[in-house]
This record gives sequence, C-alpha cells and structure tokens, in this order.
Amino acid sequence: MSISEADAANELMRLARQIARHNKLYHAQDDPEITDQEYDALVRRNNELEAAFPHLIRDDSPNKAVGHEVAASPLAKVTHAQRMMSLDNAFADEEVAEFVARVKRFLSLGEDEPVAFTAEDKIDGLSCSLRYEQGKLVLAATRGDGQVGENVTPNVAHIADIPQKLAGDVPEVFEVRGEVYMAKQDFAALNVAQEEAGGKLFANPRNAAAGSLRQKDASVTAKRPLRFLAFGWGVASQIPGTTQSAVIAQMAAWGLPTSPDFKLCETLEDMLAHYRAIAQRRPDLGYDIDGVVYKVDRLDWQQRLGYVAKAPRWAIARKFPAEQAQTTLESIDIQVGRTGKMTPVGRLSPVLVGGVTVTNVTLHNRDEIARLGVRPGDRVVIQRAGDVIPQVVENLTRDDARAPFNFPDICPECSSEAVAEEGEVDVRCTGGLICPAQRTERLKHFVSRAALDIDGLGEKSIDQFFALGWLESPADIFRLRNRREDLLALEGWKEKSVENLLASIEAKRSPDAARLLFGLGIRHVGAVTARDLMKAFATLPALRDIAEKACAGDEGAATTISDIDGIGPAVVTALGDFFHEVHNVTVWEDLLSELDVPAYEVEQVDSPVAGKTIVFTGKLETMSRDEAKSQAERLGARASGSVSAKTDLLVAGPGAGSKLKKAEALGVEVMTEAQWAAIVAQAS
Repeated sequence: MSISEADAANELMRLARQIARHNKLYHAQDDPEITDQEYDALVRRNNELEAAFPHLIRDDSPNKAVGHEVAASPLAKVTHAQRMMSLDNAFADEEVAEFVARVKRFLSLGEDEPVAFTAEDKIDGLSCSLRYEQGKLVLAATRGDGQVGENVTPNVAHIADIPQKLAGDVPEVFEVRGEVYMAKQDFAALNVAQEEAGGKLFANPRNAAAGSLRQKDASVTAKRPLRFLAFGWGVASQIPGTTQSAVIAQMAAWGLPTSPDFKLCETLEDMLAHYRAIAQRRPDLGYDIDGVVYKVDRLDWQQRLGYVAKAPRWAIARKFPAEQAQTTLESIDIQVGRTGKMTPVGRLSPVLVGGVTVTNVTLHNRDEIARLGVRPGDRVVIQRAGDVIPQVVENLTRDDARAPFNFPDICPECSSEAVAEEGEVDVRCTGGLICPAQRTERLKHFVSRAALDIDGLGEKSIDQFFALGWLESPADIFRLRNRREDLLALEGWKEKSVENLLASIEAKRSPDAARLLFGLGIRHVGAVTARDLMKAFATLPALRDIAEKACAGDEGAATTISDIDGIGPAVVTALGDFFHEVHNVTVWEDLLSELDVPAYEVEQVDSPVAGKTIVFTGKLETMSRDEAKSQAERLGARASGSVSAKTDLLVAGPGAGSKLKKAEALGVEVMTEAQWAAIVAQAS
C-alpha cells in the first residue's frame, strides 16, 4: 500500500469520524446523507488500512461497533439478551470464493470437501428482534448498537406480517430476527400522501420503514404499510433443527414470513449463479435489496466458526455493484495534501448516480491520468464504488484529437518544485512547511490523537487560527497562551472553552519524544518507526545529530540508523532530507524552544522475553497472529515479521516452513505455540 504510516493514521482518524457520523445518521436518525455504496467504500478503505497497519487500529474503529448507540429517544431502551451482529461484505466473485476457502481452512476441511451454504436476498430495511415466549410475542426491539436497541413492541403489533402468536409446537423461548421494510409500491403511495398532507417526504423505502417503526405513537406506525421478513434467530431455549435451512423452514411453518428467494447452495458455482439470478431480477422485485447473504448451513460448523469483532465468520453479504453514469470531465484540479502529495481531482458536469448528484471524481495520480488518457472535455464513465470519491472507469473520447493533460512540475500552492521519488508514481511538492496546503494539514496531524493528542484543538480551530495568522508552525500552538483575550473575542469561544484549550496545550509542554517525532510528519517516520528511533537514541538532539551526519555522507552514522530492526534506507534518507532543509531546522529549533522534552524511556518489563525479538510463523491454533504479536509487545519483546541474525526466538505453529528452516540454520531458539502460551500465562 503506497501510503505512509503517518498518512494512514490520519486517514483512519478521519474515516472513524466519518463512519461514526454516517452510522448515526443511518441507524439513529434514519436520515442518511450518502448511499450504501459510498458507505461501503468508506468501510472498505478503513479495512484496507487496518489490514496494512494493524498497530494503528483505533479504539473507535468502525470494526468495533455495530450500528450506532441508541440516540435520545422517547422509546424505552432494551438490552439484547444476545448481541445482534453485523455482516462482513464481499464485492466480487473472488471474495466470495475466498470466504468459502477461509471457512474450509478454519474447519480444517479439504479443498474438495463439500460445504453447503444458504443464500437469501439482503433486504434494505431496519433490523428487528422479536422475542416469543410460549409462542406469544412479548418483546420487539430494534438493533440499535447491537447490544442496546429500542422497545417497539406496540408498533410491531400493527405489522400484519408479524404474528402475535406462532402456530404449532414452539420452543419455550425463541427470538426471531429479521428486517422490517416497506415495499416499493407502498413507499411511492406513502410519499404521495405525505406530499398532499404537506408532510415530510422520505428519501427511500428504508428511511420510510425506519421512521415509521420508531414512532413514539404506535397509531402512526399503524398507518404505515410495513412488512417483515425473518432471516435468523437469537436466544432460543431449543433450536428446531441442525441446519440453517431447516430452522428457517420451521420458522416459516410457524407462520413467520421468510425470503421467497431463500436457497440452499451445495457449491460455490451455485452461490454465484444464485447471486447473478437475483441481480438480474432485482429491478422487478417488490422491495429494495442491496445484495445476497450467504451462511454456512450446518449449525455445528457455525458454532465452531464463531465471530470476529462485530461479524460472524460463517456469513457474508455479497453486495451489488454501484451504478455507473456518463458525464463530461470539465477540468482537472491539483490538490496538495499534508505530505505534499499532489492529487488530481476531476470536476464533472453534475450527473445523477444512484440518487446522488456527483460533481467530483478522483484521478489518483499522474500515471492514472496517462492510463485513462483523460483531458478536460472528455466524455467519461464514472462509478461510486471502491473509493471514497467516485472514480473514472472509462474514457469514451480518448481517441479524439486533443492535447494531453500535462501534470504540473510546480506546486500550485507555493510554486516549489514538484517531483516523484524513484520508483514512486506520486508527485510531491518539495515546499514542506513553507507550503500553505501542507502547513495546515501538518498542524492537524501534529495535534492528532496518535501524535500530541491536544484536546480542543480540532481541524476547524486550526483552519480558523491559521486564517487569522496565529498558527504557522507547531511552535505557534504553544504561543496561543499569549492570545487569551483574542480567543475570547472570537464567536463561539467562551471562558471555559478557552481555559480548557490552553490547559490542554500546557499539558503537552513535556511531551513523549516519540509522539512528538511522529507528529512532525517526517516522511516514512510513522508511530512505530518513531518509537524505534527514540528507543535507540533516547533524545531528539541525539537523533538530529546522527541524522545530519548520515546526510553529510557519514556511512557509520547511516549504518547505525539502518541497523535498527525495522528501519530501512528510506528512513535514513527521509531523516537526512528533513534536517538538510533550512526551514525544517528552523521549525524544529523553534518548537523545541517552547518545550521541555524528556529523554525517551523504554518501559522495563520483567518477563523471560523482555528485550528479545520474536517471530511467529506457521498456523497458530489458539490465537491469531495479531494477538500473539500483541502479547509479545506487552511482555517487553519486539515482534518481527522476518527471521534474521537479530532474531532471538521463533514461535512455530503447524505448517511452519522457510522461516523455521532459516531459524534452525541460524541457531535461533524455537518453541511451540503451547510453550509460548505458558510464558504468557506465567507473566500474567
């Protein structure tokens, strides 16, 4: 992934905030601002970054939450007896195939061993849980955040599809889970009635269903044509079957509505064929769907597979692709980011795609422009999937006689030279901290949670203070205490908020050296690299001294830096380049004049592996690789991904291959997963 650790940390922060906001709009307020495809693109990007940088996973990661916390509401809150989970998504046949293979690997099944899956259309509605006792409906609740929902029992009494009493021999307790939705035809009629009555028009059937179900006055719900389809179950005193398909069939026999497109698939080919068949019929269905859900049919296998984070391992949702549209590329603008990366953005003639008007499109980089051959005036095909900003998938007029677009070699913000490093496609402004486009973004990174973590100094405040001329460099943040009266004169700033901000800033005058180094945004120096550097050199002056020597051609100094495990030549070059620029040194010295940065201290952990470098290889059976690495770091060790002469210990699970052979050849100590678990248990 061609993104620095610092950029990844900032993007993860922005994505967490964006996704949380859209979750709240969708789940709590029934008023989404973006489409499902755009939301999926945000989540997908977050997942890509978390997979590439697992040590940057945030406490507020979207993958640690289901739905959204129940907002202030007149409806009573209900704690689910069993958490209502979400689903992981797949967007291509290959991802479904990998899901099937992953299930087989987890269950230790052969590639040719059959695994049956159920498939059903994924209704775009509002998840609801129905608790039946002695066959009688006693409680209905929305999903909420998965653990706490809202009591809508009186409301569902008016949904004809939901039986108040189940027919036949029913377990003492059985919790039905399904989706409340509104048919397309009923939605259209409701909006006509709303318009005639001068009421609010609903954006889509899902919003209409959610808003109708979550009414304080159940008589309002009674006037809305809601429907229900059951797709699963929660708490149950007895499960009436050993497979997903058998239980769903029994639920239908009790009188619960289930999907008419529910199917048992014996092979991957059956699963993909069913998806294509439903996708073809999708426009003619009476209700909105946004994909197909696959579930392992055998319940004992479901139990073994269990859950990860907020989703089951035994199920996945294959989402439908986003819609495409044609429009004209009117112009190409160049945006400069925090690291100086110059990103081309296409300005489009406004076009409606899936109910949303699109005016901008990402063109990624210079190579992508060349690949597509796009120029202002071209007719292009766009789609809103796979990226946060819509993307061009085809240039319909690339053969037209028109001059090519010349990517600038000068920064449009500060007129500094713009270059691409060897082997890289991204063009970057070399202006650094003198470039206004980079300056504000670098300041935002400097105060971010992973860096100095200064409460009260958010993106809007930095933009405001920068526009006023108060902030131009990190050191200016610590001089804001001299602007107390100016702050109080600003609209929206009160005595308490100013005092809190200044107190937060003052609390960071003796910051952690590694966080401060990371906050400076030096290329290739992410949070982990910053910690490794400070562990080796203890103080910032010592780091600067050896970096300047390396930049001046001192091979010994360069080797001293690159010999640090995990530090490569790119970091040595980046440090040298940083201190070679006079304006960077000025900013560095100005900042340190405002601070009292203590020497970096490595926490001493009393464990048998403290200070050692450990590599995990093979298939770990009782824990994930990430969990094992986390355990090692907690015990004062360093988890590495490769075996070298610096490796102290190799933990080898079944299937260990080349790493085990190399460790044995180097005389590295090798132990089993069980022996490692014993060390962890003893240290705990």
